[in-house]
Formats: sequence, C-alpha cells, structure tokens
Amino acid sequence: MRIDILTVLPDLLKSPFEVSIMKRAQEKGLTEIHIHNIRDYSTHKNKNVDDYQYGGGAGMVMSIEPIARLIDKLKSERDYSEIIYMTPDGEVLDQGIANELSLKGNLMILCGHYKGVDERVRIKYITKEISIGSYVLSGGELAAAVLVDSVVRLLPGVLNDETSALTDSFQDNLLSPPVFTRPPEFEGMKVPDVLLSGDFKKIEEYREQEAYRRTKERRPDLLGEE
Repeated sequence: MRIDILTVLPDLLKSPFEVSIMKRAQEKGLTEIHIHNIRDYSTHKNKNVDDYQYGGGAGMVMSIEPIARLIDKLKSERDYSEIIYMTPDGEVLDQGIANELSLKGNLMILCGHYKGVDERVRIKYITKEISIGSYVLSGGELAAAVLVDSVVRLLPGVLNDETSALTDSFQDNLLSPPVFTRPPEFEGMKVPDVLLSGDFKKIEEYREQEAYRRTKERRPDLLGEE
C-alpha cells in the first residue's frame, strides 16, 4: 500500500511515521508513506495557499489551484483507491472503516487547514470524507496520522503477531478484555486464576465474557443499548 498525504505542514507529520510500527512497516516494504507540501504547488511569490472566503466571514479558505495541481500530478502517476479528505463533518472513523481501507491499494489523504478547502476540491476530487470525532483540530494532519496508523497496522506482516489486530477492541463490536502480565501478584492484586490455568478453552471463554462485560459497562452503544 502507498499512502500520499497532502498538507501545508509536512513537518508536523514526519515523526509519527518514523518510529515504532509505522517505521517497521515501511522498512519491511509493506507500505510507503509520502508527505507532500501543498505550498510547493502554489504560484504565488510567497507560496500562499489560502484566500479570503467569498461572502465574507472569519477564517481563510484553502485555494483550489495548488491542491488541484498536486492531486492531478499524483493521479497521473498511479491509480488511487480512495482520495480522502479529513474533515469534522466526514464519516466518523471506526474499526470497520479501518478494516475496509486496509484492503485497498493506494490511498491519498488531503489535510484541511484554516477554515477548510474550497468546496470545489471536495466536489471534483474527494471520494471519501473522514472525521476522527466531534471536535475541531487546528488542521487535518493529526487526524490523518490517526487514520494511517489505524489502517497500516492491519496490513499483513506489519504486526509481529498477525492475530493481534484481530483481537483488538472494536473488531467484533466489543472492547478488549483486561490483560495481565508478570508478576502474578502485586500488592495483593492477583491475576485471575483462569489465566494461569493453561486451559485455553476456559481462558477463551473468560476473555469473551470479560469483553462483553466491559463493553456493556463502558460502551453499551456498541451493543445497540443505551
């Protein structure tokens, strides 16, 4: 999978992809992540990429021309399964969306900034709009990093234990059960006996029960309950 991210703040996006799982995924050749500075495609002397919005009002708007130049260039070089715009009014990211995108080929992600992008960008180019929650960030960069992380970790071979992603929270509309490691007892708090029993059938039953219990307590909406 190749992921191209379009932004006016490329430096903000570098570090999340230079460490841990994202770094290893690239080193293994399982994904390529390319960050493009939209300002490089501005024809203005000062590399401006925004302008006042028609009709007045506070906040600048990202201009269509530099974005269009960059998108057209990338599209001329390869096909993209989705061109995604990170926006508060998009579809809220969940595990299902991450699973779906992990099966795609090349992805392009546009990070909004200022008051947003000229609506004609969305009309002409965008195939999917995604939000990471009902709040506003200074730009789409951090949201894009969240999206990329949620997708890339699902690619085969990225995680050392390929079954790990399948047991993450939300994969079955359930939260993950509690997990424990050594020591077996700490300040009077003991690891549940069943996890030390070696009986994998009982362990699996325990984990399923705990996942359901935790979900019912903390996120009943995932079970269709209020």
